[in-house]
Amino acid sequence: MFNQALFDPEVARFIRENQNKDIPALILKGSPFSNITIQEIAIQIKGQKVAKKKFPEFYKTEGIVYPPKLNLEQTSSETTALYKASLIKGSNAIDLTGGMGIDSYYISRNFEDFTYCEINEELAEIAAHNFIQLNANNILVRPENGIEVIEKSSGKFSWVYADPARRGEHGGKVFKLEDCEPNIPVKLEMIFKHTENILIKTSPILDLSAGMEELKWVKEIHIVAVRNEVKELLWILEKGYQDEVVIKTVNFEKDREQEFSGSINQNTSLSQFSDPQEYLYEPNAAVMKSGMFSQLALNTGTEKLGQNSHLYTSKEIRSFPGRTFEIIDIKEYKDSGLKKYFKNKKANITTRNFPESVEQIRKKFKIKDGGDEYIFFTINSTGQKIVIFCKKLLSS
Repeated sequence: MFNQALFDPEVARFIRENQNKDIPALILKGSPFSNITIQEIAIQIKGQKVAKKKFPEFYKTEGIVYPPKLNLEQTSSETTALYKASLIKGSNAIDLTGGMGIDSYYISRNFEDFTYCEINEELAEIAAHNFIQLNANNILVRPENGIEVIEKSSGKFSWVYADPARRGEHGGKVFKLEDCEPNIPVKLEMIFKHTENILIKTSPILDLSAGMEELKWVKEIHIVAVRNEVKELLWILEKGYQDEVVIKTVNFEKDREQEFSGSINQNTSLSQFSDPQEYLYEPNAAVMKSGMFSQLALNTGTEKLGQNSHLYTSKEIRSFPGRTFEIIDIKEYKDSGLKKYFKNKKANITTRNFPESVEQIRKKFKIKDGGDEYIFFTINSTGQKIVIFCKKLLSS
């Protein structure tokens, strides 16, 4: 049970006024109120800081309560939650792993009735309170194990949503869905007795092939990136689906969205290779995760520089899901000539399929970071190491 003193006008005002204060210093001063601790206040201050950027609608809503920082870090952003909501709709749905309720709130807008399940009772209580503040009156909160709830259900749902959590932290290693809680692959047959459609959110580091092997009836895979960082993978499963699996990528930038779609089977054709032409293209992170490199060249009318370089080029400018550059100059990678050229130079450096890292190159040639020039170190289709000097186009 969270402390009701959080809704005291004086406490609420104190939290808002101290949003930008140093938290450790604030904690040392202690709470100015007798009915709430400074630790409880600190959790709300941290929560508002996160919410201001991550889910602004919650931040702007009066009376929202935030859970500890770990729960905030694990939840979806407003951007990714809205994207999920755009994918599904129907009469009723259930979220088996509700968490803070960000996904539940936005997805519920597309359903008449929505059931939120969360085994952590305190987290469920916070979500229930927040749903009231947000006027989400169609959400039924059940502080229970979602798998057990659906297993005991006598009805059917238009959609089932789940965001399985990792049981433990294993660094950056790719993990299987069976290592998550709940174990969705084991429960799939049971879940499909209660629905025809399932939406699963997984970690961005899950290998697509591994996910395909563990799941069944996969219809679509959505790779969602924000500011060129892949945030999550979304798997749409449809009971009995046996057709081609569609892969959709989206990258949310500050003022635009970059989308690219294809399918697993279509990505088997060989790419056309070319020396650098007038323009250079670098795929965004979502496209890179998809592995649809040959299809990308075909669909955008570009050619690859090399089999493993994943940089693209064209004579005429093309619409491309990533960054676009105008090529200014091209040089062969030879230490002697480049050292003189790079003297006192400031540039943004990228390596693609290159034997040396960005750090090694900066140190070798004494290149400072920043500026308006972009330099790519890569290998072309004949195995030659080349350096491409570019100007980034503002529209990219």
